[in-house]
Amino acid sequence: MAPAERGRFLSLHELVGHREARLAVGRAFTAGRLPQALLLHGVPGVGKQRFGLWVAQLLLCERPTEGAPCGTCQGCRLSTRVEHPDLHWFVPVKKPPSRGSPQRDDEALEDARRERIEELRARPLQPTHSADPLGLHLGTIRNLRRRAASRPSMASRQVFLVANAEELVSQEASPEAANALLKLLEEPPASLYFILTSAEPGRLLPTIRSRTSSLHLPGLTSEMVSVFLQEQRGVDVDQADALARLSSGSIGRALGYLPGEDEEEGPLEALRKESFRLLRDALSDDPAHRFSRALQYAPSGARGLRELLLGLEVWLRDLAAAREAPEALLNRDAGDWLVRTVEELGIDPAAVARSMEALHDARAQAAGNVNPQLLLSGLMIRLNRTLVSPRPTSLKGVEDQLRESGVPRRPG
Repeated sequence: MAPAERGRFLSLHELVGHREARLAVGRAFTAGRLPQALLLHGVPGVGKQRFGLWVAQLLLCERPTEGAPCGTCQGCRLSTRVEHPDLHWFVPVKKPPSRGSPQRDDEALEDARRERIEELRARPLQPTHSADPLGLHLGTIRNLRRRAASRPSMASRQVFLVANAEELVSQEASPEAANALLKLLEEPPASLYFILTSAEPGRLLPTIRSRTSSLHLPGLTSEMVSVFLQEQRGVDVDQADALARLSSGSIGRALGYLPGEDEEEGPLEALRKESFRLLRDALSDDPAHRFSRALQYAPSGARGLRELLLGLEVWLRDLAAAREAPEALLNRDAGDWLVRTVEELGIDPAAVARSMEALHDARAQAAGNVNPQLLLSGLMIRLNRTLVSPRPTSLKGVEDQLRESGVPRRPG
């Protein structure tokens, strides 16, 4: 069922899955033991922010029933449209140009946050991927503190949802930002509740993690993701099933494979193809292919490689499954290429496991300030040494491989 339109904004789609987590939160709420600082963590796009908004709705509901919001009171109606005056949603934004003073810079960040929230209210179904560098900046935390110092406007409490908390900028270099947030998390007034979400809780300061109660949201089933795509986005069943397999239980990732307005393909579909080409060049017996591929990337901005490396991880998993369990392939449109490559190069699951270690090292480096060209060239050298057997072999050109494997075409 498509979200109902009210005015010019859309209500949030229904929360999908996470039944056990909902029951746990509901029981704690009913017993009066719901922590005032929650950390929701799970893979990107699994529904952490939507779950956080559900918890906020429960806290702001006027007639909660059996640990769940009633869905009909004024508090629920406003919460599902993200219009409740006591629901404050802080999301990472692109840092705007300086306006000349800290106060005016804080105002610029607040304007950027409001603009992003309006966009999310108008178009709730958006992929997790963003091409722009986003962050929760020091000025954002100052704005949050100012709001937290005020009294609730309508309900008996205020709820602060801090999305992608790992994007808190310069946690180590700007301790005043982290300390300001920590103070609120450590001794929050009885009327304040904080819900943090993170796909990478390990990137949070240990002191922030220690002051929150963690709740893991697991990936959804492929069936849940497929049904959601069919009902909410009108995707046909075959394509929905293909995207559900690729999504690893993440609705947000599945949406990233779909083209947006004026797009031929979604951003994650483009990255899927690019990660294939990265693997193809890593397996080549010509070192020039590896270095030329690495040089195509800018010499800065390694954090932007995270999605690319996630895509490469999926291809490596498919290499491990290609020979023994082809029915488990996620990139099924490239099944023939995967099987042929494994046979030609003599790749075994143990070699893939070792290559995963190299990939995980690269992902850790990408979180820091490293040169993407050096990172990728080093990664491809390690993958080649790990995966390619000593006997000589040859691989066809990338265009022939892409045509034969079907990788350029959209899944489904």
